[in-house]
Formats: sequence, structure tokens, C-alpha cells
Amino acid sequence: MNDILPIVLSILGALVVVGAFIPVLLKTRKNINRYPGTRDANDPEVRPGGGIATADADQATARPAEQDLEDVDTTVPDDAAGLETIPVETPLPVAGRLARLRERLVRSNNVMGKGLLALLSSDRIDENVWDEVEETLLLADLGTEPTMQLVDALRERVKVLGTRSPEHVKAMLREELVKVVDPAMDRSLNVQRHDGKPAVMMVVGVNGVGKTTTVGKLARVLVAEDKDVILGAADTFRAAAAEQLATWGQRVGVPTVKSDIDGADPASVAYEAVKAGIDQEVDVVMIDTAGRLQNKVGLMDELGKVKRVVEKLADVDEVLLVLDATTGQNGLNQARVFSEVVNITGIVLTKLDGTAKGGIVVAIQKTLGVPVKLIGLGEGADDLAPFDAEGFVDALLN
Repeated sequence: MNDILPIVLSILGALVVVGAFIPVLLKTRKNINRYPGTRDANDPEVRPGGGIATADADQATARPAEQDLEDVDTTVPDDAAGLETIPVETPLPVAGRLARLRERLVRSNNVMGKGLLALLSSDRIDENVWDEVEETLLLADLGTEPTMQLVDALRERVKVLGTRSPEHVKAMLREELVKVVDPAMDRSLNVQRHDGKPAVMMVVGVNGVGKTTTVGKLARVLVAEDKDVILGAADTFRAAAAEQLATWGQRVGVPTVKSDIDGADPASVAYEAVKAGIDQEVDVVMIDTAGRLQNKVGLMDELGKVKRVVEKLADVDEVLLVLDATTGQNGLNQARVFSEVVNITGIVLTKLDGTAKGGIVVAIQKTLGVPVKLIGLGEGADDLAPFDAEGFVDALLN
């Protein structure tokens, strides 16, 4: 009996210890699907319902056709969602915008146009005058080659005609300026559905040029032309960029596809925007991309990735580069690099009011062979106008 008692006591003690661990084991089992601690770029994220999503941006786009983002919203917020409803506005007609905004353009480029007219209308046009004409054009960011082309043509015409009449000089100067601005370039936007899919437009550029605002204003242009549009908020690295774009969209009744996660993979968001555009049979999908410096190789590679991922679903019909007109020749350097990465099809010049120099229009087109398709002339919602070569030159000279 004395020999059995220690054994019984040992068994009872073991049972007590096991019993104490049972609640701990149950709690561990209950929390097995919760990730303990801060996630980094390589840690899995367990979604509600047991699904696992990676935080790795490349993996998020490696299988875009197999797995949709759960954090993408393709609806316009309304009161039912607890958000403020923004009244839907009617954009101004596109036709005549440049004429209505010419006053601002005149104010912007007054020095160039009037300076040239004053020089060419002087009583005596000698080498000093031609040097001043050349300097005026170069200071207006026209570029060396276009400047020499224009000056040579003017020299020849003045020599042959021998005119000093302000009216004749103005008409002559207008003709030559229209030639260098090149009205023959195709400035139309590729916004027609084809092959049963929407036209896809990417908008790119460096930080601070007004890219997201330009996307919003361009949405208004397309709505004014009776196009059905979806916006893709692929600028996922700038705080509040998606909300800013969604607000622009709401103002004209256009939905925005965006991620609810800061720093989400932009290629995935762009893919989902195009997918929504195909499903909803819209006319145009516009994708706002993150601003990036043209000399940052990694960021430029990422931009190329966005384009490749989108093309798994549909062709990219239009790639618009937004440039700040006040940056002058620096804008040319940006344009060269972007055109190598994503094949730029058109330029949008913003901030052409104020201190901008109108010659940059000619310089960009001559250097890249890419047309300026739109110009921004102010801060108003409808201050984005299709570029017209003759209207632009008239604004320079009036």
C-alpha cells in the first residue's frame, strides 16, 4: 500500500499540470490565424475567411488573372456608405475652350509675341535686330533648331518683300510660327472602344506637375463629349491621391477604382481598373500613375511594369505625359526618359498661364516627334483645352 501511494500522487500531479495547460492550448488554437506583430514586405497577410494574400508587390501582379484584389472599390461613394455625396456637375463644352481662355494665354506669352512684332516692324532691320529676334525666341524656350529655322525663313521673306507694315509683318510672322508649331500633327485622343474593349489611357509625369488634377480635368473633357469613363487611382504612394481623384470623378459622375491600402501595388490597381472597365463596357479607362523622378531607375521600371500588367487585358491606346510648362528645357529631359520607358503618345502642358514660355510647345514636339495634345491654362475645373496650333499662335500675337 505504501508503495502504491507515491505512484497515485504522481499521476494526480500530472493531471493537474495538464489541466492547467489546456486553456493555454485552446487560446493558441483560437489565435492561430492571427499574425503576431508587425508585417513586413515578405510576411503573409491572412484575410478574413482564411485566405492569404502576400504583401509583396511583384507577387500581387504575377497572377492578375487568377486573383482579384479584395481591397479595390469600383463604386462611387454615396450617402448609404456614410459619405458625403458631391453634386454631379455638367462640364463646359469642349468646343471653344481655347478661345474662351485665350486671354490667359495672351497674358502668359505677351512678351514673346509683342517683342517679335516690335523688332520686325522697326524702320531698319539689320543684324542687331535679327540677333534680338533670335534671342527672344531662345528665351521663350523655342529651342535652337526651330529658332534658326524660323529666323532664316523670316530673313528671306523680309528681304524679298521689303515690308515694314505692322499688318504685313504680323501676317508673315503668324504664318512662320504656325509652320514651326506644326498644325499637321495628329492631336486627337485615342478614346474609341475597339475589339469590344474600352480605350485605355495612362497619365504619367514627375511629382508636382498637376498629374492627378489633369486626370480629373480630362475626365470632364471626356464626359462633355458623352464618353463613359472609369478612373484608376494607381498613384498609391502619395497620401490622399486616390481620394483626390475620386472627388474629381464624383463631380461628373465617374467611378474610381482605388485601393484601401496605402502603398498598394499600383500595377494591381491599374489592372483592376481595366478589368472593371471591360466588365462595365465603358468607353475609356484613365489610369493615374504615381509621380516619379525621371532619373530614378527603379521607379521608372515600375512604371513600365504597370503598362505590361495592364496589357494582359487590353492595349494601352494613349500614354499622356504631363509637363509643367514653367520648367522649360528641364521638361525636355523628363520627356526623353519617359518616352523611352512607356512610349509617350501625347503631351499635356500644364501651367501655361502665369510665367510659362510658349516656345516649349515647339521644342518638345521637335525633339520627340510627339504632339502637344492638351494645355492647362488655369486653376478652374474646365481650364483644360485641346491644343490648336493656329489658336495658340494667334494668342501669342494678340
